Amino acid sequence: MERIAFDERPDWRDDAERCGFAFHTIDGEAYWDETHAYRFSLAEIETELEDPTQELLSLCYQAVDRILGDDALMERMAIPEEFHQPARDSWTRKDFDLYGRFDFAYDGQSPAKLLEFNADTPTSLFETAVFQWRWLEQLKEEGLLPPDADQFNSIHERLVESLPFIAGPSRRMHFAAVLQSDEDRGTVEYLADCAVQAGIETSLIDISEIGVDAEGWFTDTNDYRIDTLFKLYPLEDMVREEFGQYLIGTPTRVVEPLWKLVLSNKGLLPVLWEMFPGHPNLLPAYFEGSPAADSLGNSYVRKPLLSREGANVAIIDPSLPEGRFSVGGAYGAEGFIRQQLHMLPQFGDDWAVIGSWIIAGRACGIGIREDKGPITRNTSRFLPHFIAD
Repeated sequence: MERIAFDERPDWRDDAERCGFAFHTIDGEAYWDETHAYRFSLAEIETELEDPTQELLSLCYQAVDRILGDDALMERMAIPEEFHQPARDSWTRKDFDLYGRFDFAYDGQSPAKLLEFNADTPTSLFETAVFQWRWLEQLKEEGLLPPDADQFNSIHERLVESLPFIAGPSRRMHFAAVLQSDEDRGTVEYLADCAVQAGIETSLIDISEIGVDAEGWFTDTNDYRIDTLFKLYPLEDMVREEFGQYLIGTPTRVVEPLWKLVLSNKGLLPVLWEMFPGHPNLLPAYFEGSPAADSLGNSYVRKPLLSREGANVAIIDPSLPEGRFSVGGAYGAEGFIRQQLHMLPQFGDDWAVIGSWIIAGRACGIGIREDKGPITRNTSRFLPHFIAD
């Protein structure tokens, strides 16, 4: 694994606009960054990232069984009681899920360590699946990368292959998000485009405009029933809002399904460690307040059960200025976990996290984000990668 400096393509912004990557710059700051790229060997990709991703997914599925079978554990993970049985039913029915992203700390020297599982609404999908591939192909055409350079990236093909199973017999899907967000809108527009390529009829709708009819079907702004809904909106928020009650028993197929409540929760991390202690890709993790949490001493990472984009995450370590590095936010009321401190690798002045993608149960690509601090936030930048031995 190596970070290499590159010159920016002079027309990359025009290229981004042409292909729908409207959020390449956010609030005047670069989000897409091709001034550097990461080189991996094929062995690193296959052995250190792809294989662990597939194995960890299997462990997570075992953890779903463990969590759903224990009401006390679901309560500790702040899953509302009225959704305990519906989540079990969703798992028993084998409701389809579409995607997820493991976030890894990996430096090319030691095993990748799982920091968290973005199992419900991960973004950075389009830039991983499409735009970094365009970067690779153009640099190969210009002789700036070897002609046999590759990328761990079959996400687009896997999405097109998998979406017909998600859509079901009607082959109709609605894609919902907070459409005022450029990033969220870009993500669902990309997924809808993949669905169209798979022969699926699609519609876009703002999450706030979804209705429900007398028989419990979700409906769109034309009062048409929604057969299958992909919602880029957190399940943990939905189940706490007034509309969330209609998730229980609706005939509409909702993706991600209710059983994902137990995976899109930082409480998954201590459960995994309890079930698979010493696994080379896991870090010791415990629910805050448990006696075992004291075993981490005075250096650890404190994470809310329900948190996104680094919000309310704190690194506690006496060697840091003021003994901690933290990010503000509005999360934490539901509780916290503590995870063994394992700093992201630092390249120059930047800290890098690897997002390893799963589409319909298969590991199929990575994206890399960098931040000026050791906690990856919504201000982080996305960098491309390539494989060259």
